[in-house]
Amino acid sequence: MTYNLRNFTLLDRDGDGRADDPKPDSECRAVARIISEANPDILAVQEIGNETYLHALQAWLKTQGVQYEYVELLQRGRYDNNLAVLSRYPIMDSTHHTNEWYSIGKARLPVARGFLETQIQISETYSFHLLNAHLKSKIYNRLGQTEMRRNEARLLNKVVRRILDKDPDCKLLVTGDMNDNPNSAAIREVTGKSRKNLFDLRPQEPGGDAWTYYDSSAELHTRFDYFFANAVMLNDVVPEKSTVIRHPLTYAASDHRPVLTTFKTD
Repeated sequence: MTYNLRNFTLLDRDGDGRADDPKPDSECRAVARIISEANPDILAVQEIGNETYLHALQAWLKTQGVQYEYVELLQRGRYDNNLAVLSRYPIMDSTHHTNEWYSIGKARLPVARGFLETQIQISETYSFHLLNAHLKSKIYNRLGQTEMRRNEARLLNKVVRRILDKDPDCKLLVTGDMNDNPNSAAIREVTGKSRKNLFDLRPQEPGGDAWTYYDSSAELHTRFDYFFANAVMLNDVVPEKSTVIRHPLTYAASDHRPVLTTFKTD
């Protein structure tokens, strides 16, 4: 499962100018309920705070009877929105891709949140690389948020190509909040423009809906949250057991819906 938790960290929620307010208990409880009912074996999350808030998430999940023995956090700042992977299967290796840079004009910029790569061992004969990402938001930036996101997407694909060049036969799954629509330049950069490295799995509800994000200001539903697999892992997808989660607590928990994808591993 991939899930943007919507600011599971400190934030100025009361308008006093200080980012010292945690995510409300009602929202945390809703997040834990949604995750527990889906009960994924592996959970990739975005917008998680530091270790304190990762532990808080684990505590909330425990109240719902859900525990993950293996955890990896990529932290870019003290309270910033970070990336994490929680797994019931051993995380055998991890790489924090935090030194990826791009240029716009004279400005040289890092990928703000980095990319979290983990290698997860399901059994003696089945392992895969999981790459968790959260690309630049649509919030205004003088350098152009669209161009910034496109550049981050290009660097994400560069990491993908490095993994596949090193081990062409590996299984690779890329997931997270890409903050852009399926037909956008950013998504074309992620999957590969000149050579298609990844394939969009597009999990959907039984009724056909695939949207994952609701923009309340524009009253617009769109898809920002994705699973992409390379050709080797594509063969393991079980589409009929993959879905976008519809839940009564969706909007109480986050402005994103979680996405669940199932794979056969034997």
